[in-house]
Amino acid sequence: MSLASIWEGRLRIMSIISGITIGQYIPGSSVIHRLDPRLKILALLIYVATVFSVQTFYGFAVLVGFSLVLLFLSRLPGVYFIRGLKPVAILLSFTILLHFFLTKGGEVLLQLGPLTVETVGVSTGLFMSSRLILMVLTTYLLTLTTTPLALTDGIEYLLRPLERLGVPAHEIAMMMTIALRFIPTLMEETEKIMKAQMSRGADFTSGGFIRRARSLVPLLAPLFISAFRRADELAMAMEARCYRGGKNRTRMKEMTITVLDYYALVISLSFLLFINLMGI
Repeated sequence: MSLASIWEGRLRIMSIISGITIGQYIPGSSVIHRLDPRLKILALLIYVATVFSVQTFYGFAVLVGFSLVLLFLSRLPGVYFIRGLKPVAILLSFTILLHFFLTKGGEVLLQLGPLTVETVGVSTGLFMSSRLILMVLTTYLLTLTTTPLALTDGIEYLLRPLERLGVPAHEIAMMMTIALRFIPTLMEETEKIMKAQMSRGADFTSGGFIRRARSLVPLLAPLFISAFRRADELAMAMEARCYRGGKNRTRMKEMTITVLDYYALVISLSFLLFINLMGI
């Protein structure tokens, strides 16, 4: 293997790791940024339900148009969303190939020995991959336009009715938000460890799939140590600031629902009803 191909593989791995944008927040003053976090979470759930209710390519065309409008209203560079699709490219490819060769029905389009690609498999694979892409993009839109603190407050408020059943809403919301927020931090730490090991001669790109998987094992120990160290530092910082979760916790900024939030909720519900009533 030439030196150029080795470095090309290393750069490809680095680009995949640095392309994970979930958990990041990009400050802005767009319409999507100003929406209440509770409404944005509800709108995301409505959107996901709409994605799974669509059964035709015309419906997906409407969803794509609606998604592009949301991305335009967020005023965020499209490169953030394109980079966000890189980490799930393997999952999308696996989903498409799985349906292409295992879902049967319709006319035979391609035959490779005992394996056949049929029309039903192609349509099902495209449907499932399109759903994954749309859900990933809208999830990125939520995290890129909502601060971690606002996201925590929104999740806690929506889980509050479950407190009557003994569910710790605040603790669950805090854990979910911290886990989401630490994704880019852990990716940066993984990139640093990989660069340090590459400078010492480690190879993560040559060989087959099993060999590449084995080459990633030395990353686990320093990554776990770094994760536990950061978790301990975060716990100490929260204790030093006298953080106490629970019912008596106050907030510097209270969430308020405005007319814009009601309009957004009505549009989301109307869009879901339109998709179902039209049967697309």
